[in-house]
Amino acid sequence: MKAAVIGSGAWGTALAICLHNNGHQVTLWTFEKDLVEQMRISRTNPRLPDVKLPEGMEVSSDYACAQNQDLVVIACPSFPIRSVCKGVAPYLSEKTVVVSVAKGIESKTHLRMSQVVQQETGKKVVVLTGPSHAEEVSKNLPTGCLAACDDKDLAEFVQEAFSSDTFRIYTSPDAVGAELGAALKNVIALCAGVTDGLGYGDNTKAMLMTRGLTEIARLGVAMGARRETFAGLAGVGDLIVTCTSMHSRNRRAGILIGQGKDPQAAMQEVGAVVEGYYAAESAWALAQAKGVDMPITHAAYSVLYEGASAAEAVKSLLQRRSRAESEDAGWQ
Repeated sequence: MKAAVIGSGAWGTALAICLHNNGHQVTLWTFEKDLVEQMRISRTNPRLPDVKLPEGMEVSSDYACAQNQDLVVIACPSFPIRSVCKGVAPYLSEKTVVVSVAKGIESKTHLRMSQVVQQETGKKVVVLTGPSHAEEVSKNLPTGCLAACDDKDLAEFVQEAFSSDTFRIYTSPDAVGAELGAALKNVIALCAGVTDGLGYGDNTKAMLMTRGLTEIARLGVAMGARRETFAGLAGVGDLIVTCTSMHSRNRRAGILIGQGKDPQAAMQEVGAVVEGYYAAESAWALAQAKGVDMPITHAAYSVLYEGASAAEAVKSLLQRRSRAESEDAGWQ
């Protein structure tokens, strides 16, 4: 099978390596034209420096690399995804299966990434997501992900393309839940980093992750997702790995913010896209539009966009009115 991965960040590179190792003919597209020759010669990518690019894998900065491909993976960050898809769209054929691995919510439209990809390409899109650090996938460490699409055949096509002895892919019809879990856990992971930066402990993080998942699922269900999706790889699985690992850019940025750095300075120090920053704004807008209670997301928004103190935001969350844990506690 022929495949192109559009986006040469750490995750796109790891997926390109995975596809190549499965015997597919793969081209990795990069926006950074000055890196093409460097990657071709050194067989390394600065975004994933400890991993060698396979000799047979092509590197290109030309959108035409998407032509005559069986599979095209959109792996760019959320903010340029619309323009990238416009560049790719003319080269997609009727047979091409399109996969989105981008995580986020478009700021102005509040569309999920697969919806943006579908708008710009005219193709039905499969979402591939789950608890998957690029650094580990590229080194063939056991990992599980979810291929989600309401078209079962397309989901299973992607499952077969990526599955290996170390990369196990499950399928689901719930692309809405899969994408919202992927995007919104970045907000909670950033908050988890903030609690680390403030010097709080494991108890705090466990409470944050649990209640964070509750409000992610609350919004997801309001937008048509299946509640059970958030108990799976795209929900609690992705949340665990992103909140607890130093591989996570969101957590690292949060730590710096908790230590007193301005959000913009924290992101600059991390040196890569911190999707949770952008997702917090969109998630809070969606919560207001849908009438969904999301106090942690609101607290994140207030710290990131309104200059609120991180310590005061935590205090305000803890001082909220006492209530039952479940929205339907079952008492008579």
